[in-house]
Amino acid sequence: MPNSKARFIILKIVIAVMFAAVIWKLFDLQVLKGEQYYEIANDRMTTNIVEKAPRGEILDRYGTTLVSNKVGYSVVMQKTDVKDEEFNDIIKKLVDIFYSTQCEYYDDLPISFAPYQFKFEDENEDGSVEDEREAWFKNNSHLGKGIEENMSADQIMQAYKEIYKVSDVYSEDEQRRIVGIRYAAEASGLSQTTLFTVADDISVDAVTQIKERQDEFKGIAVINDYIRQYDAPGLATHILGRTGKINAEEYEANKDLGYGYNDIIGKQGIEKWGEQYLRGIDGTTGTTKEVNGKEIAVMNDAEPVPGDYIVLTLDSDLQKVAEKSLADTIQNIRASSGVKAKDGADCDAGSVAVIDVKTGDLLAGASYPTYDMSRFNEDETLINNDAKPMWNRLVSGLYSPGSTFKPLTAIAALETGNLNVNEIIEDEGIYKFYADYQPTCWIWGEYKLTHGKQNVSAALENSCNYFFYEVGRRMGINKLDEYAKKFGLGEKTGIELDEEVAGHMASPEYKKEVVASATDREWFGGDTLQAAIGQSYSLFTPIQLANYAATIANGGARYKVNLIKSVRSSVDGGVVKEFNPEVVEKVDMDDEVINAVKQGMKRVVDEGSASEIFANYGIAVGGKTGTAQVGNGSNNAVFIAFAPFDDPQIAVSVVLEHGVRGTNAAQVAKDIFDKYFNLDSADTTAEPTTATDVQGGLLR
Repeated sequence: MPNSKARFIILKIVIAVMFAAVIWKLFDLQVLKGEQYYEIANDRMTTNIVEKAPRGEILDRYGTTLVSNKVGYSVVMQKTDVKDEEFNDIIKKLVDIFYSTQCEYYDDLPISFAPYQFKFEDENEDGSVEDEREAWFKNNSHLGKGIEENMSADQIMQAYKEIYKVSDVYSEDEQRRIVGIRYAAEASGLSQTTLFTVADDISVDAVTQIKERQDEFKGIAVINDYIRQYDAPGLATHILGRTGKINAEEYEANKDLGYGYNDIIGKQGIEKWGEQYLRGIDGTTGTTKEVNGKEIAVMNDAEPVPGDYIVLTLDSDLQKVAEKSLADTIQNIRASSGVKAKDGADCDAGSVAVIDVKTGDLLAGASYPTYDMSRFNEDETLINNDAKPMWNRLVSGLYSPGSTFKPLTAIAALETGNLNVNEIIEDEGIYKFYADYQPTCWIWGEYKLTHGKQNVSAALENSCNYFFYEVGRRMGINKLDEYAKKFGLGEKTGIELDEEVAGHMASPEYKKEVVASATDREWFGGDTLQAAIGQSYSLFTPIQLANYAATIANGGARYKVNLIKSVRSSVDGGVVKEFNPEVVEKVDMDDEVINAVKQGMKRVVDEGSASEIFANYGIAVGGKTGTAQVGNGSNNAVFIAFAPFDDPQIAVSVVLEHGVRGTNAAQVAKDIFDKYFNLDSADTTAEPTTATDVQGGLLR
């Protein structure tokens, strides 16, 4: 028993000694040598280096690559233990290299160079920067850095100079550059494990200088990166869209999807719509490094997976013709204008759309003026250009249809029984149904003549306002609105572009929204008369006008407009998603009705206002010109058409801002028909190009 007691005492002593040793070791590690071991831990750290995945390519319907990638060089920054003063000096030297080699770098601070002024950009394109300003102050005033909403740009700059300890030894411009990069790096979450991309797509000269002086750039590295490449620079710019560095709002919306502060994201066009497909899966390399940057271990490698590629419905050859004709026609109108007011000297913009009548596929879509995405970062005039070259007029421009609306008025009147195809209405020049509003036919206003007796086909050929005043009054605005909706006017077409707007069909309800005066907000009979001839409050997009023309051409099937044929895997070419033709509305029309309207449109081209453009043409075409008054300046020119007349295959709409008259717009449509039906060659009987579409990454 005594021995057992002794053994128990010895055991207790051993345990006590061991416990004391543990306590002493912890005290030694955490208190006596805590700082030393902390430095050692920091000296050897594990960083996940992200290997960016290339974005998916964008192709036209025949496999022609429109957007791809090239391997370029990016400069990245990693947070190190250098002091602010040394860090600022590193940035100064780095920016000097960028300037000497003409390389762009990221600087998100919304303050100009001295004299300091705010330079917020209207990112949501609502016509004001106040919401962007408010959001910026909200995001930055709560960080405990002395930034308050009532501060001036100069005061904020001084605050950031103090925060980042930027010395007055630098010039004022150098101070602004240092603060700009420090701000952008901090906003992107720069840390020992999160890299900040200072600049991308830098020149070989810049790479050489940085690498030759690497010992001066602690925490700075040059890496290989994928840069967006535009294989047909300037072609279909508004449709393809652009990418850019993710902003704070986009990051908040997408961070749960794995986006980082430095990621590139689609900003406009297909690049934006197709982000979920085009974005690949980034790879990662787990690296353990010593403080001097030497890599000593690599773990957990994951190879990047390229994004899917998107096959568009566009025919790039037809797109080239559409863009060239649009630009040439606008320039010719300006060049041929004289000294008279409203003669086209102000014609400076427009749009054209080409749709496959039988599928709803967009074969070409152009907006002018345009720009070259490959030079986007170099062109400082784009945002402030009054001509708005970045604005996609194809889907965002709203225009009065003018007389191109008259075929719809005719269809609505005929289908609702307010007119029959053989009825004759005599043009008396002045429409006198209302005592207080008596509009005139255009021919009376210009020549004091009338069109005489007109049936519906003749009224379309002659664009007789008097005829359409009468039938519009008979049926009323509600029926007119009903049929406009059936044909997709004032409705989104469903095209895969986030920038599309719906537009507006004139109606009593819409008038109340846009007219301020309580007295004038009432809907009058005269409003219906104007709506019936395509004036009043009706505003449509060029893509809507083309789809409306296609719906007439095919006998009443309104398709969703397709811009995408398919999404396919970049790994094996397999189908990720197929986009098939989709009828969204079937307008029931008697054969007698549609034939009468289409014959009237044929007469416009054969004998009417468009005949001078299509004289002795190789195929029969149906069309309608329109001239829309726009207040100050020359009238807008509008034209819709389809061809061939007996078996329509494509429909076209053209809008020329201040293009004077619809006949001018018809020239663009003719150039497109020439290309599509091979009428610009010697063989005028040739069939349209029918090259096969992309399937599984191959042409067949």
